[in-house]
Amino acid sequence: MTEVLSTDYLETLYEGYGQRFRMDKLLHEVRTDHQRLVIFENPVMGRVMALDGVIQTTEKDEFIYHEMLTHVPILAHGTVKRVLIIGGGDGGMLREVTKHVGIEHITMVEIDGTVVEMCKEFLPNHSKGAYDDPRLNLVIDDGMRFVATTEEKFDVIISDSTDPIGPGEVLFSENFYQACHRCLNEGGVLVTQNGTPFMQLQEVKTTAERMRGLFADWHFYQAAVPTYIGGSMTFAWGSTNSDYRKLPLETLRQRFIGSGIVTRYYNPEVHQGSFALPQYVLQAINKPGNV
Repeated sequence: MTEVLSTDYLETLYEGYGQRFRMDKLLHEVRTDHQRLVIFENPVMGRVMALDGVIQTTEKDEFIYHEMLTHVPILAHGTVKRVLIIGGGDGGMLREVTKHVGIEHITMVEIDGTVVEMCKEFLPNHSKGAYDDPRLNLVIDDGMRFVATTEEKFDVIISDSTDPIGPGEVLFSENFYQACHRCLNEGGVLVTQNGTPFMQLQEVKTTAERMRGLFADWHFYQAAVPTYIGGSMTFAWGSTNSDYRKLPLETLRQRFIGSGIVTRYYNPEVHQGSFALPQYVLQAINKPGNV
C-alpha cells in the first residue's frame, strides 16, 4: 500500500514503520502488466523509483547496492566470462557488470519490459548506455521460468529482485535457488538481494535454510544503503567453491587494480569486511561464527 499526500510519498513496506520522501515532481506513473511504477524527483535523493509502493532505487545512493552485488562475486571468482542478471530493470546492475572487460556474455532477464523502457528514459544515469553493450542478451521474461528451462551456464548469477511480494516472491523460493544452482558452471557464484535483516530476519533465515543444502559455501554479506530503511542490507552468497570467501586481501587488491574499474563504494577492504555478520544474524542462520 502506498499513499501520496500533497507532495509526500509514503513508503509502507513495514507495518507501523516507514519513510517519507518529498515528491517535488512526479515524472511518471503507470500500471504495467505486473506492477505499479512511480518515478519522481526528491531534493535529497534525486530521481526515485518505486514499485507497488516500495522504493526500489534512487539516483543518490544506487551505486552502493549495485557495486556490492556485482564486484564482490565477480572479483572473488576471478575469471568470470558469463553473467546472468535476474531482474535489474533499472540498468544499474548491468552498468557495473559491463565495466569488467573480461566478461564475454551477459544475459539479463527482466519480467517487466516497461521498467526497462521507463528507466532508460527517466533514470538514464543508472544504465549509462549499458543496454547498448554488444555483450548483452536482454530477455523480457519471468526469471524463474528462465532459470528452470535454459540450457545455458553462467559463472556468476545476480538476482536483483524486488522484495518477496508480488512478481519478486518466486525469486526467493527453494525452486529458484535450485534452478540457479543448476545453471552455474563449476566454481560458479550466486548472489541475491536479501533485505534488511533487522526488519526482515525471517527472510534471511529462510534463505539460509534453502542455501544450506545446495552450495559448498553459503553465507551473507552486507552493505549500508540509506534508501533501504531498517539498517544494513544483506546479500545472500552461494558458491560451488568454498575458497572464494577466503581470498587474501592482497589477491583482491591485485584483481581490483587489474580490472581497471572505478568505484565509489566498493574496495577490497570493504569486500573482505562485508562478510562479517552481527551476532543476531549469525544466531538466526545457526552459524557459530563468520565462517
